[in-house]
Amino acid sequence: MSEEKSHRIESMRKGIYILPNLFTTGSLFAGFYSMVATMGGDYRTAAIWILVSSVFDGLDGKVARATGTTSKFGVEYDSLADLVAFGVAPGLLMFSWALKPFGRLGWLAAFLFVVCGALRLARFNVQVDTVESKRFIGLPIPAAASMVSSTVIFFYHFGWPGSYKKLAILVLIYFLAFLMVSGVKYYSFKDPELIKRQPFGFLVLAVLLIIIIAAEPAIMMFVFFLCYILSGPITYLVTWPRRRRLEKAVHKGHEAIASGGKK
Repeated sequence: MSEEKSHRIESMRKGIYILPNLFTTGSLFAGFYSMVATMGGDYRTAAIWILVSSVFDGLDGKVARATGTTSKFGVEYDSLADLVAFGVAPGLLMFSWALKPFGRLGWLAAFLFVVCGALRLARFNVQVDTVESKRFIGLPIPAAASMVSSTVIFFYHFGWPGSYKKLAILVLIYFLAFLMVSGVKYYSFKDPELIKRQPFGFLVLAVLLIIIIAAEPAIMMFVFFLCYILSGPITYLVTWPRRRRLEKAVHKGHEAIASGGKK
């Protein structure tokens, strides 16, 4: 038995960290309760509980890092909880709420959302030590689930969606599924500079943002998550010419090295 494997087994025997895993359990509970509400036909409540789950999910990692209680067990448990709360729960919600009239196309869209979320989580787990912490590769599954939830709350605010709006929701689900497994980069909000001293104007803007969200939460949450979803593709398209020039320069450099080696 390898030394690393022995260390993991010994760590499990000693126990697990309670505090961050309690937050993860809270996220899992909220996701499960969302599915219970969906089966009961209370779709607005189901959407709210997915957002509650995202709050717990954001806290568990921060608590673990702040208290120095990160562990392999916590990472795996968090991924399993995320798949339930941000994959299965929103997939079931969207199928029951808007996609059922589309028949096979509808439940396939819901399933695609779930499986792309699972693939996104698996890719994140294997790349967590090799990619920059400031950027996510692909849309994070909590953000995709929050977009789903805010969409449900948004339409409940203005009334039940008509047939053309349901078609837009079908397109949205396929779009979110694609973004989760794409190579599009998203800001992770894990930049250490965010918690350091900032100009006074940042505090004023933050207060104004909180007031605006509190005034119209259904609208502003939808707008906020939509802007975040679109930020990835827009940034990708804007930076495309610069990336192409960089790739060509690197390719020419490789060709120059190869031709020099042949002489």
